[in-house]
Amino acid sequence: MRAHVLLSWVAGLTLAMLGVTLLAGPRLLAGELKPRAIFKGHTHVVRCLAFSPDGKSLASGSQDKTIRLWDVATGKSTTTLKGHTAIVWSVALSPDGKAVASGSEDKTVKLWDVATGKSTTTLKGHTDEVWSVAYSPDGKTVASGSRDKTVKLWDVKTGMNTATLRGHRESVCSVAFSPDGKTLASGSPDWTVRLWHVTSGKNTATLKGHTHSVRPVAYSPDGKTVASGSMDKTIKLWDVASGQNTATLKGHAPFVFSVAWSPDGRTLASAGGNETVALWDVATGKERLTLNAHDYVWFVAFSPDGKTLASGSPNERTIKLWDVPPAERAGPAGREK
Repeated sequence: MRAHVLLSWVAGLTLAMLGVTLLAGPRLLAGELKPRAIFKGHTHVVRCLAFSPDGKSLASGSQDKTIRLWDVATGKSTTTLKGHTAIVWSVALSPDGKAVASGSEDKTVKLWDVATGKSTTTLKGHTDEVWSVAYSPDGKTVASGSRDKTVKLWDVKTGMNTATLRGHRESVCSVAFSPDGKTLASGSPDWTVRLWHVTSGKNTATLKGHTHSVRPVAYSPDGKTVASGSMDKTIKLWDVASGQNTATLKGHAPFVFSVAWSPDGRTLASAGGNETVALWDVATGKERLTLNAHDYVWFVAFSPDGKTLASGSPNERTIKLWDVPPAERAGPAGREK
């Protein structure tokens, strides 16, 4: 089953009310909550989402072969980027917000100028669909993961493929740079997460523990932890230094297609395969909030200030924005390993 990560949901209840409920304890079902905004414009289902670094814009890729840029404040589509000849599986904005990278079923990665809406470079080299793209923190490199089982690193300035990382036995569904840009994480249906040294291209660790395909991977803001979501219905947290699985978050059925860290690293959002998005308290490993977001949720993304969550569904052509309830001070550790 094809997929890519990137985003889904969350809702706004009165902050005061939520604060009391969260402190009181068990998980809160907030299905009655409404999204703050719904963006419409794509002519086919939305496959991926990403916020700009300043949080003022949102990029979305679709099965309609286009990328749209949205004004978060107004909900208006400001630009439509056209050039891919097949589904857009992944989008990422550069750290300065001036460029967009996109990966497509057409086997290419495209780089786009946000100001003009024009494609500046088409990166060719993958031999199958590109399922994931990510910018390095310095904006000089783009990583892409493909159904051809490889990760490729590209020089943004020259468009040259500087490295091809091989080791996964199946497709590469997701790629994510560490905050310092020295390491790259990748997830695969071969049930593993691999960590790569960006400069040397060497596979420094292979994280094993999932019992089914690994879809999303994401680094925590401090770079010390990697979160991975799987078709085995779990999210695993991994200590980057030791490669050890430090927590397994259970309860998200039937699978996990997207994970996103809040900017403060205290909350993890997950989505996949059902109508809900889950918010997890990272310190305790407990699910603190469940929201009914779409009829089927595939991806989620936090805004840079952590106050907004964007969600999307392969069964819909819309993007929803939700007000994120504040995380409460964590209690005693209670992760399930």
